Amino acid sequence: MLPIITEEISSEIFSEVFQDVQSWRKNMVQYLKEENPEINTAILEVAKYDEGIDLKAVALGAYLSYRLIEVATENDELAVDGSYAAE
Repeated sequence: MLPIITEEISSEIFSEVFQDVQSWRKNMVQYLKEENPEINTAILEVAKYDEGIDLKAVALGAYLSYRLIEVATENDELAVDGSYAAE
């Protein structure tokens, strides 16, 4: 099951991305090459599959989605760990 992406998480990530979209996208390419190269390869393959779509826009959307899910998952794990610590 995917984690819930809250408005707070969305706002945090969007502000990070929209400071410099091109730089953020390039950084995500490098990050995913190290963190999860299979996902990075899949994103790039899908993005170049159809010549009628914008490669950078598809990649940006995929990287943005990945980052939102990643942060939401981290927050869920912290919440679970925090609830165990309180018991």
